[in-house]
Amino acid sequence: MVKGYLALVLHAHLPYVRHPESEAYLEERWLFEGITETYIPLLQVYQGLLADGVEFRVTMSITPTLLSMLTDPLLQKRYLKHLSKLIELAEKEVLRTEKEAPQFNGLAFKYLNRFTSLREFYLRYDGNLITAFRELQDLGKLEIITSAATHAFLPNVLTEEAIRAQLQTAVDLHTEHFGRAPQGIWLPECGFAPELDRLLKACGLRYFFTDAHGVTTADPTPVFGTYSPVLTPHGVAAFPRDVESSKQVWSSQEGYPGDFDYREYYRDIGHDLPYEDIKDYIHEDGIRLNTGIKYFRITGSDQKQPYNPQWAREKATQHAGNFLFNREKQVEHYAHHMGRRPLIVAPYDAELYGHWWYEGPMWLDLLLRKMHADQTTVKAITPSEYLGLYPDFQVCRLPMSSWGRGGYADVWLRGENDWIYPALHRMERQMVELANSFVVPSDTQRRALNQAARELMLAQSSDWAFIMDNKTMVDYAVKRTKHHVNRFDALAGMLTKGKINEPWLAKLEALDAIFPELKFEVYRSKHQTNRWDEQANSRAANETDGQAMLREGIQVDSHGLHLEANSTSAQLRWDADAKPAAAVHRPRVLMLSWEFPPLTIGGLSRHVYDLTRYLVKNGWDVHVVTTEVENAPHEEVVEGVHVHRVHVMKPDGLEFVHWAFQLNLMMIDTVQALTAAGLTFDLIHAHDWLVTYAAESVKKQANVPLVSTIHATEHGRNHGIHSDLQGYIHVLEWKLTYESQRVILCSSYMQREVEQIFELPSHKLDVIPNGVDPELLQPSASGESRPDGRLVMFVGRLVREKGVHTLLNAIPSILAEFPDTAFVIAGKGPAMSALQEQARGMGIADKVRFAGFISDEERNSLFQAADVAVFPSLYEPFGIVALEAMAAQTPVVVSDVGGLGDVVSHGHNGLKMYPDDAHSLSLQVRDLLRDPAYGERLAQTALQEIDRYNWNSIAQQTTAVYRKALGMDEHPPTMSVNEAAVARE
Repeated sequence: MVKGYLALVLHAHLPYVRHPESEAYLEERWLFEGITETYIPLLQVYQGLLADGVEFRVTMSITPTLLSMLTDPLLQKRYLKHLSKLIELAEKEVLRTEKEAPQFNGLAFKYLNRFTSLREFYLRYDGNLITAFRELQDLGKLEIITSAATHAFLPNVLTEEAIRAQLQTAVDLHTEHFGRAPQGIWLPECGFAPELDRLLKACGLRYFFTDAHGVTTADPTPVFGTYSPVLTPHGVAAFPRDVESSKQVWSSQEGYPGDFDYREYYRDIGHDLPYEDIKDYIHEDGIRLNTGIKYFRITGSDQKQPYNPQWAREKATQHAGNFLFNREKQVEHYAHHMGRRPLIVAPYDAELYGHWWYEGPMWLDLLLRKMHADQTTVKAITPSEYLGLYPDFQVCRLPMSSWGRGGYADVWLRGENDWIYPALHRMERQMVELANSFVVPSDTQRRALNQAARELMLAQSSDWAFIMDNKTMVDYAVKRTKHHVNRFDALAGMLTKGKINEPWLAKLEALDAIFPELKFEVYRSKHQTNRWDEQANSRAANETDGQAMLREGIQVDSHGLHLEANSTSAQLRWDADAKPAAAVHRPRVLMLSWEFPPLTIGGLSRHVYDLTRYLVKNGWDVHVVTTEVENAPHEEVVEGVHVHRVHVMKPDGLEFVHWAFQLNLMMIDTVQALTAAGLTFDLIHAHDWLVTYAAESVKKQANVPLVSTIHATEHGRNHGIHSDLQGYIHVLEWKLTYESQRVILCSSYMQREVEQIFELPSHKLDVIPNGVDPELLQPSASGESRPDGRLVMFVGRLVREKGVHTLLNAIPSILAEFPDTAFVIAGKGPAMSALQEQARGMGIADKVRFAGFISDEERNSLFQAADVAVFPSLYEPFGIVALEAMAAQTPVVVSDVGGLGDVVSHGHNGLKMYPDDAHSLSLQVRDLLRDPAYGERLAQTALQEIDRYNWNSIAQQTTAVYRKALGMDEHPPTMSVNEAAVARE
């Protein structure tokens, strides 16, 4: 007689990994290994049980991401290719082992037969395994449930709308593929939070699963413990995981999969065979991978013994019997106390069966056969069937819980991954706002809104946070998160501005092609949906296309170009089908720089700003791709320069290098979008190591010359390379110079430096000094409030190489002669706190004001008020801020290093000090404070000579470098840059 039930629940899930742009992504193998080792073997077990008349029940979740990949034609085709390679490898192994390793020859034959049968099975269903799962569902043997759309950890999702979107999208996709709505859901990571049950109920879901403590800590305490589901206040059933049955399979110490007779997962011929034997079956870059062909058993020692399939089957038989025996004893014990038949819920990741535990499908087959033939105490059942057995269940209020480490949110919310949530929560709110705002979107707007929803959902996948915590494929997880965040932000910006780049949108739809039937309206606030639907229907019935465009703030001119209605600069954008009436070609340069105003970290930002605007004045069409900055538009035209700012999430912890890598990826995406929209570039100009990857990639894709400017080197900043990080940056700097046709340096000192450390030929190098625009250095009307005494100033980034510590060390001797002197140190940087502590320790804090970051106007006022500007650098390729001080007619004292030594001639247009010598600095400053007329003469001389650093001349010199890079020395001297660019087309 049946005394209780066992609900076997297998959670089949993989994150959405699909890269149509390349077959080189290792992560696509997750799916291929899952199909080969888990999904088809499980289907073969189910069909074998069915053929033999075995009565069985299994519950499986097939998550929407896995469902999408299993039904994707591209991935189906790639899997067949993968499987064919495995068969080819197995055939070679049969031949190899026959001669070289006869003890493994029988296993090699088994693998060949196994892979061949897998291919036959796969082709029988035309590559669509969902058809096979649905057949078993329709026969009542398999209950298939869903999960959240992209496996988002729902307790960490901020808005009700975003949770509802995850749930409803999942239900809709499931219904489409399986012909019926799911009765239950596997909450990702078994993550539950109060009130989530209300949303589950609204989506028609009857039950979910929790870890044991999710029910045992409920209020009131469940009278049946974990041996019966409970109902939440909104009437959804919660099925708790059974601890004992889980331990027998999951435990690394006590679990069955660790038995010494089972196959060893970590010994694979992909790692064991010589490279020449295996190179055609691992990654194209030579990265060794698991092939699935493994010849050893776990053994329990470093000396692994050959795998014996018969021994493994005998152990699987023993373990299936042991598992069933323990479930019988559990059921018999609790049935006596409960007054109803207890339910044991045994949930596992499906991928445990076959992938991690090779014998898992065999064990499951043996268990279900034993349950059918050998006893009547325990019967397999599905959650839906169990709910139909009894009319009532206890109602409890469940706390937040998960089945992750610690039982709550620790895995998905900790130092390694907590940086993602501010971005995800912002995206949620913005998606809701967009969904609420677009009542009657155009077709293009609807596509962009739907794609924005996809990007949000993909970014929310709990897998990325899990991988970051687990420290496995961290770079990929971080890249995926940031890619989706950045793509969402770009789409949201286009929708907000009414300027959608359709070619780029189409590319994105092809890349992130999940949920083709997704409707963005699922994010609308519930209380507004009906009202807006009425407005939409009314408006759509009475509105012409022209009226719709005017409503969206768009004007159309006679050439088919769109004008923003409220644009102050009358910027044009192309409609998808628009053609220009006429075009005058201007040579076009793509400028890559991580800094551009208003983002100003050092002198690079000012350099690129001034250079680009003067290149425009000299006939160039200039497009700058740079980093976004708060309150600055992502797209704008600044003094004729087209600026494209890309969104990259802020550096997390010490991961600035990783942030820089993500910046490059987004730069590449942006340039591809520009070229897809019809822009072509004549050459690329890259600034410093942070844009190396983007510069190299775009150069090769566009097949145009690359020019780079090296503003400083890691070797020079640190007086050598002393760490792995410095070595990494050094290699990128070298790579940028290697890939460049021409390399621009700002001083003869820098030319000597790069010739030495990068071994660059001198004929590849051009020295063009930095420039200054005196018009931008005029003081404001108010000016810096001048102290009663004298004022010495410094402006620059607060890093050790700028030598501010030397200035502080010089202050006591300056004050000894001029006690009324005040000192202002303007700028920010990692050394600020140490410098402030140094000033306090020296007892001079009351004389030194750390002004922090200052605006250009504040800088100009400071120059006006100062008696002396000091730049005591230890390393300075050029020192543009010293040039700015000279243009502002402020006497300067500079270190005799690098480019500063080229700019300043001692006693002629300024004074020099010995580097890192506080006494020398003090002498020079006191000379100027003692004789203001002397300082004024130096400043006047500097101002008269400043014209050689004017930006118009620098832009012309840069144009000459561009001519060299473009090979225009081959053209007649009378040919202009414009003519040569047209000739190239």
